[in-house]
Amino acid sequence: MSGTNSPEAVKKLLDNMQSDLRALSLECKKKFPPVKEAAESGIIKVKTIAARNTEILAALKENSSEVVQPFLMGCGTKEPKITQLCLAAIQRLMSHEVVSETAAGNIINMLWQLMENSLEELKLLQTVLVLLTTNTVVHDEALSKAIVLCFRLHFTKDNITNNTAAATVRQVVTVVFERMVAEDERHKDNIEQPVLVQGNSNRRSVSTLKPCAKDAYMLFQDLCQLVNADAPYWLVGMTEMTRTFGLELLESVLNDFPQVFLHHQEFSFLLKERVCPLVIKLFSPNIKFRQGSSTSSSPAPVEKPYFPICMRLLRVVSVLIKQFYSLLVTECEIFLSLLVKFLDADKPQWLRAVAVESIHRLCVQPQLLRSFCQSYDMKQHSTKVFRDIVNALGSFIQSLFLVPPTGNPATTNQAGNNNSGGPVSAPANSGVVGIGGSVTLLPAFEYRGTWIPILTITVQGSAKATYLEMLDKVEPPTIPEGYAMSVAFHCLLDLVRGITSMIEGELGEVTAECYSTTEAASSPTQSSEQQDLQSASDQTDKEIVNRAVWEEMVNACWCGLLAALSLLLDASTDEAATENILKAELTMAALCGRLGLVTSRDAFITAICKGSLPPHYALTVLNTTTAASLSNKSYSIQGQSVMMISPSSESHQQVVAVGQPLAVQPQGTVMLTSKNIQCMRTLLNLAHCHGAVLGTSWQLVLATLQHLVWILGLKPSSGGALKPGRAVEGPSTVLTTAVMTDLPVISNILSRLFESSQYLDDVSLHHLINALCSLSLEAMDMAYGNNKEPSLFAVAKLLETGLVNMHRIEILWRPLTGHLLEVCQHPNSRMREWGAEALTSLIKAGLTFNHEPPLSQNQRLQLLLLNPLKEMSNINHPDIRLKQLECVLQILQSQGDSLGPGWPLVLGVMGAIRNDQGESLIRTAFQCLQLVVTDFLPTMPCTCLQIVVDVAGSFGLHNQELNISLTSIGLLWNISDYFFQRGETIEKELNKEEAAQQKQAEEKGVVLNRPFHPAPPFDCLWLCLYAKLGELCVDPRPAVRKSAGQTLFSTIGAHGTLLHHSTWHTVIWKVLFHLLDRVRESSTTADKEKIESGGGNILIHHSRDTAEKQWAETWVLTLAGVARIFNTRRYLLQPLGDFSRAWDVLLDHIQSAALSKNNEVSLAALKSFQEILQIVSPVRDSDKPETPPVVNVPVPVLIGSISGPGLSRPFVRTDSIGERLGRYSSSEPPIVTDELEDLNLWWAAWNTWYRIGSESTKPPITFDKLTFIPSQPFLTALIQIFPALYQHIKTGFNMDDLQKLGVILHSAVSVPISSDASPFILPSYTEAVLTSLQEAVLTALDVLQKAICIGPENMQIMYPAIFDQLLAFVEFSCKPPQYGQLETKHIANAKYNQIQLFAPAEWVALNYVPFAEKSLEVVVDLYQKTACHKAVVNEKVLQNIIKTLRVPLSLKYSCPSESTWKLAVSSLLKVLSIGLPVARQHASSGKFDSMWPELANTFEDFLFTKSIPPDNLSIQEFQRNESIDVEVVQLISTEILPYANFIPKEFVGQIMTMLNKGSIHSQSSSFTEAEIDIRLREEFSKMCFETLLQFSFSNKVTTPQEGYISRMALSVLLKRSQDVLHRYIEDERLSGKCPLPRQQVTEIIFVLKAVSTLIDSLKKTQPENVDGNTWAQVIALYPTLVECITCSSSEVCSALKEALVPFKDFMHPPASKVQNGES
Repeated sequence: MSGTNSPEAVKKLLDNMQSDLRALSLECKKKFPPVKEAAESGIIKVKTIAARNTEILAALKENSSEVVQPFLMGCGTKEPKITQLCLAAIQRLMSHEVVSETAAGNIINMLWQLMENSLEELKLLQTVLVLLTTNTVVHDEALSKAIVLCFRLHFTKDNITNNTAAATVRQVVTVVFERMVAEDERHKDNIEQPVLVQGNSNRRSVSTLKPCAKDAYMLFQDLCQLVNADAPYWLVGMTEMTRTFGLELLESVLNDFPQVFLHHQEFSFLLKERVCPLVIKLFSPNIKFRQGSSTSSSPAPVEKPYFPICMRLLRVVSVLIKQFYSLLVTECEIFLSLLVKFLDADKPQWLRAVAVESIHRLCVQPQLLRSFCQSYDMKQHSTKVFRDIVNALGSFIQSLFLVPPTGNPATTNQAGNNNSGGPVSAPANSGVVGIGGSVTLLPAFEYRGTWIPILTITVQGSAKATYLEMLDKVEPPTIPEGYAMSVAFHCLLDLVRGITSMIEGELGEVTAECYSTTEAASSPTQSSEQQDLQSASDQTDKEIVNRAVWEEMVNACWCGLLAALSLLLDASTDEAATENILKAELTMAALCGRLGLVTSRDAFITAICKGSLPPHYALTVLNTTTAASLSNKSYSIQGQSVMMISPSSESHQQVVAVGQPLAVQPQGTVMLTSKNIQCMRTLLNLAHCHGAVLGTSWQLVLATLQHLVWILGLKPSSGGALKPGRAVEGPSTVLTTAVMTDLPVISNILSRLFESSQYLDDVSLHHLINALCSLSLEAMDMAYGNNKEPSLFAVAKLLETGLVNMHRIEILWRPLTGHLLEVCQHPNSRMREWGAEALTSLIKAGLTFNHEPPLSQNQRLQLLLLNPLKEMSNINHPDIRLKQLECVLQILQSQGDSLGPGWPLVLGVMGAIRNDQGESLIRTAFQCLQLVVTDFLPTMPCTCLQIVVDVAGSFGLHNQELNISLTSIGLLWNISDYFFQRGETIEKELNKEEAAQQKQAEEKGVVLNRPFHPAPPFDCLWLCLYAKLGELCVDPRPAVRKSAGQTLFSTIGAHGTLLHHSTWHTVIWKVLFHLLDRVRESSTTADKEKIESGGGNILIHHSRDTAEKQWAETWVLTLAGVARIFNTRRYLLQPLGDFSRAWDVLLDHIQSAALSKNNEVSLAALKSFQEILQIVSPVRDSDKPETPPVVNVPVPVLIGSISGPGLSRPFVRTDSIGERLGRYSSSEPPIVTDELEDLNLWWAAWNTWYRIGSESTKPPITFDKLTFIPSQPFLTALIQIFPALYQHIKTGFNMDDLQKLGVILHSAVSVPISSDASPFILPSYTEAVLTSLQEAVLTALDVLQKAICIGPENMQIMYPAIFDQLLAFVEFSCKPPQYGQLETKHIANAKYNQIQLFAPAEWVALNYVPFAEKSLEVVVDLYQKTACHKAVVNEKVLQNIIKTLRVPLSLKYSCPSESTWKLAVSSLLKVLSIGLPVARQHASSGKFDSMWPELANTFEDFLFTKSIPPDNLSIQEFQRNESIDVEVVQLISTEILPYANFIPKEFVGQIMTMLNKGSIHSQSSSFTEAEIDIRLREEFSKMCFETLLQFSFSNKVTTPQEGYISRMALSVLLKRSQDVLHRYIEDERLSGKCPLPRQQVTEIIFVLKAVSTLIDSLKKTQPENVDGNTWAQVIALYPTLVECITCSSSEVCSALKEALVPFKDFMHPPASKVQNGES
């Protein structure tokens, strides 16, 4: 009041008062003198007070009765002007609060009078208001009087006054209660416990109340009385009152001053006892009224509901419930039940509308609803109020669709059938207008022909009513169509929003508290499963209570809500409305989920799911799933049955997509509307935001999404995301542009949905995975038995879920991969392809993910991740295996370095590929293996190396693709190389591992079991490698065998030194000999059928065109390899205990190979034989290469340059040799021998050689086209072995052995060759060349004779045997050896140009001439060296030589080769020149006796051969041959005849006879056809003659016999000449002119020549040697010669001339007679 207290204001007040009083006195001067006087005295009074007091206002208040008096009197005049002036002055005083209680009373009385006189009514009201609002001096009766005054003015005839009075009443009532509130405020500090008052109707019983409170109490009590139409207790003087006004006042008090009623028991008592019964009583007409029931039917007419009162009652009820629920629990239950009843369809429309508005007011107060639930629904035997409200709303909405609205009689369809539209202005089909999209639709609901527009009525969350505010209306308003529906709709939405936000808020607090109190490690969640965690907190009890309330609220409302929302969703045609409905369903679903209320959660989710799918489709799809058990049942709710309405098919929605249904037998197409898409988005939203609480209903959600995705044609792409892609079969999906733009968004949300699974707790995640798995199982069932496109939704999403949950992959890995493995086995290729895609992607992602701790430290997890990869090996579909292998390849490329313990699994996958699984699979697997071998051997645990060997070996054995097999053998070589380079590290690691395993085995008491056990682990690794290669060496394919063999022997050769000494035993017996056995067996049983071509169009060389020939090659390789190892590793093998046994086995193998009926094998066997015989003894200490001084063991350090397939580098050992060798020197160095002391080994070799030789050269008994005859190279090699072998056995080599050798040499040379091979082996016939076999034979003998030569005496007895052997060969020149009964052709006749296939090969005898001649030369050489040798002399070697030479000499021109007899002659001459002196030397011993006749016969046979010279012999040739004969005669004349006395007489006689024969031209008969002059051996005859003469007529003739022989010979010769000449002359004469036959002419010429020769010879001889008789005979020829002169032949004449010339020497004068012959 500072404004009215300031001095200025006080001064102004005093001035104003004085002026008012003056004005009053002026007005009343005439008419009302008393008033005038009073006014003037008042002026004086005021002045006095002002002058006397400092506190002017207080003084004024004290004297206020007097000060006011003049004005009251003024009012009493009832003059309007005066009255107005007075009232204004009084108001001024009031406003300065200078009116005392008494004065106030007086003023009120005065106002009452004015009121009764109906004067200045508005001014009165104003004055009362000022009086009551400015101060609190008016109490009790005065107050009541003032209030009554206002009430009375309210009921005047004047409208303005009425309204002003009404407003004043309202204000006054408010003032009364405000005073009470202020009073309470003042006394609140010293509040004493209020005494409990027994309320009764006596109005004076409120003694406990303070003054203002008492006023308020009395006022409120009377208001109730008045509304109830009873007399008031306090407001005395009321004349009339309306219920509507009373109710409004009650409502305003209750609404504005709830604390008054809540804090004061007296007032609470009034509420309970007065207000509630009143309200209930007033409601009764509404309750009883039934629309449409005839009045006549009930005995008493029913009062009709009255809109104004009804509406105000509802307002009061709203306030009561809102403000005083806690006081009036029971009463509220009644009110609420009434409200629910007012919604019934048989109530008037307006009543239903206001009831819905009232309910809306409740729905926006969640706490209130919660209280209802606690107070009623949760109590036994109480009405389930909250449930009823919700259900009533639901029924109300349903009724609006099903019952035609009757609120507007104009539009009521009297028949009451269901298809009446709304107002006439909206035709029944108005909802359909805009299907084409051309008309903008009103937002509306439409259901089964009922069309209800949606009106915008309120802002979300506030309940702004329309009809509850119509306080001025008396008649019920016309409710526009759709209004009630719209309000009810908003009720539902607000109800849901309120409940959920409240409960979630409280849940959040609980969680937060719980989190802070327990500081739980696991993320707390609201899922019911996790509740135990929270029960630990101190809020437990409160929380249990709360949870019960929440659950009850949800349980109470969900059925009704769901029924109503589903119906609305189905009916909604407006996107915004649909959105709101869906949001409500979603929030409810989420809330139920959080509270763990499964049934209700699933029901809401089902509703959304149904909305997403096309109508009929939805029923079939969702009814099959478990949670859909809710659909289409009616829930019985406390007697009310709420039907869940199935979606109606005719909802008018824009179709945005047409697609194929996902069914086993898709029929036709299905359509998706924009609403379906909207629902789908909600569903996605639900899953995305509330995945954690979905639990088992994931299945529903995912099933629905799967169908939608299918209909929309989304297909999975990498990583599991779904992208728009067309279905392969069926009518193509049709999508509008609207939905096309939506698709990427939907697919995105879908992906995000599964990405968000990483935020789910473990349990929820399991629910999600289980749901996806069972969905996938369904899809799999559908895809069985057809190859249609399957639904891959579940598989794709499993993949996506797995990928985002990598950080906790362990908890879901098994179910996830277990299921995907099943998918991988599905017969539908697309299905399993995706299963594999998902599985492999997960494995790859799992391995690359940055786990905590990393995989390298978490082996268990790594093995867990790799395990499914291994499991895939059990699936037979090649496409899956290909995926698996591609995955392995990628893992290797990205993770190869860090696989560690996962290696066995990965290698196992490669090794699991079987032969029958197709080339591409094997190829991919092999690629992986190659990668492993090239890049990862060093990074894997050494224990895995054996697996690598096994896997590589298994690829070698695959027969799909030869190249792979060959490459895998190459890999084995690379692996061995790696073992070699990293030997030490591998060995250490393996030994460590071995020790650990050994320990484990001992602890368990089991025996450690691994292959090749006693060997050290590193050696076992090598042995596994060798064994693998060994298996490959007997593969059916020749190329593989070859490559494997080469690799095996190269590795053993190159790296064998790394093995422990003892391990070699295993290598020899378990690897090498085992292999040899198998190869031998396979080779001997191999098929001899011809292989046409090698697959494809590869031509096979004829030397490999049968399996047998191909195996032969393998045998060759294997044997050679083993032999090479025996050779190079002798120093290692020798000290092994059973070396000699091994040697025998090896020899046995060589023998069986050599005797195999295959040239290639047999030849190779001999080569191996040669190899093991040329064993070099180890280097001596002095000259061995430098080795570290650690161990003094003489072992060669450079491992021979062994070339494997494509390997040409010598392997020099790079590691510390000393250390490796240290293994061999356990205590003392191994035994090193220069010569192998063990002669047994060599004799074993000799025996083998002998067996091979004798078996292979023995001629077969029968011959047919398949007879096997050893080849020349084989025989050559066989014989070539002997010299080397002989070196080792010569000390014990005796005659028996020589005998054996001879047999073999002889047989070998006798073997013929096949005509098809002859061009390659034989020189052309004209060349005199030895074959290599023949050379080898001679070499062997040469070695022997040299050894004998330098050998001890006892060996020299072998000479004759060697001569025999050689001479046997010499005989071949004329008589080739027979080979069994085989017919051989002479080489010139063999037809080796056109060899027909399969024609039996012709066998060609060799040209043995060069060989025989060479042998002859050797004989001569040897004889020259050994002629005097005792054994040679004793064994009649010379005689044998001569005997042998006699054959070719006697054949002479008939010899196969001319050179033979010439060589024979020269050899004979050489031999005799040496041998004859020896023979003469031993003449007396008789050792040569038998030789002379042989020699004589030889000369005879040669000089007078029976063979005819060839026709084409030239003169020069003939003369040359003649000179050879001459040489022989010369030999006789120089070497034999001079020593006749040492030579047997018969022999000399034979020689003479021969010479005699030679000196006569005796080849008469044999030269008939030839030109005799050429053939006459004049020189020879001369030589014989001369020799004869020389010896016959020499004075040295010792025996008369010789001379006799000569003379007889001469006379015979001359006699014969005479005869020939005579005959010739005769014939010549007879023939006349005809020439004589050629031979006769020749003969005569020969005779003539002989005569001249004879004469010459006789002249040369000493005269004393010639017998006179002889001369006589010569001269006697002369006349005969002369007679020949007449002959006509010129040739004869020239010969005659020559014959006649020598006779000149006889022509000298006759001498004295001398006795003839005596001289």
